[in-house]
Amino acid sequence: MISIILGTRPEIIKMSPIIRECENQNLDYFILHTGQHYSYEMDRIFFEELELPEAKYNLDVGSGTHADQTGRIMIGVEEVLIKENPDVVLVEGDTNTVLAGALSAAKLHIKVGHVEAGLRSFDRRMPEEINRVLTDHISDYLFAPTDEAKKNLLREGINEDKIFVTGNTIVDAVYQNLEIAKRKVNALKALDLNPKEYFLVTAHRQENVDVKARLKGILRGLELIHEKLSLPVVFPIHPRTSKRIREFGLETNGINLIDPLGFLEFLQLEANAKLVLTDSGGVQEETCILKVPCVTLRDNTERPETLEVGSNMIVGVNPESILEGVKTMLDKKTNWENPFGDGKAGEKIVEILKIY
Repeated sequence: MISIILGTRPEIIKMSPIIRECENQNLDYFILHTGQHYSYEMDRIFFEELELPEAKYNLDVGSGTHADQTGRIMIGVEEVLIKENPDVVLVEGDTNTVLAGALSAAKLHIKVGHVEAGLRSFDRRMPEEINRVLTDHISDYLFAPTDEAKKNLLREGINEDKIFVTGNTIVDAVYQNLEIAKRKVNALKALDLNPKEYFLVTAHRQENVDVKARLKGILRGLELIHEKLSLPVVFPIHPRTSKRIREFGLETNGINLIDPLGFLEFLQLEANAKLVLTDSGGVQEETCILKVPCVTLRDNTERPETLEVGSNMIVGVNPESILEGVKTMLDKKTNWENPFGDGKAGEKIVEILKIY
């Protein structure tokens, strides 16, 4: 039996190909939703939108400090795992849900599979980096998306027999969910946008939006892009970011702030954007897969493959650097190779679990 533990929407997206593969093969599995970002009731529509089966268990832990949230997830997960006694627990990524799920399983002597293992920003100030490292070192199956991720794991002394380079499930998810989006939504028409005639923005990371100077730099950079390049700058704004803009009294001239979008709408906007600016790791991957240029509003990335193939550029939060980065990326051809796999990572992961 496989237990799939997830707690945030990016995890649902990246686990969706594995869930679909379990369904296709009629395997014995269940989904446990921790409710790290939203309650299951709020995420239910997300499961429906992606045509996924419902979670069997919902912890609804909600927000809190890292210690409080991780502790409450562990308590809830442990109770479910004792009851269900699965053969393996699958976690994906770098959230508190991932660390808590992996720890709970490991202490119950249940095997742990870490999907998207081996990513490193080499910045221990990021809570995500702590979660990644610790989860990798207590996992039994490390599903590394790339050879670079595998190298990171080997450098840390992890046994090569535990590491499987599968590609990244985000490739599967992008292909599968774009097909669903075509049937269900038309985001460009709803927002009166033309393909390749707008810039798309996401910014939500704590180290960016909770620091006034950094958030101000990002917003000014977006203003410059609108002023100099004369195209709409569309920013589906995260509640946290919106709150900080108000608290800091910052201006958003020339930026088209819109309400958060459903994943299918966002994926359509992403696929048709002229360029995407982001501080999200997942968006760096998605744009690479979609052949859309990306500019990353951070000082580092745990997706170095995007830099190596030329789909992405790190610019930080200085306004002039943001503008210059956008100009540079717009001058590049979009014929890079996708380094994240062939879109069959979910299938490979399930087959590995069946063999081992």
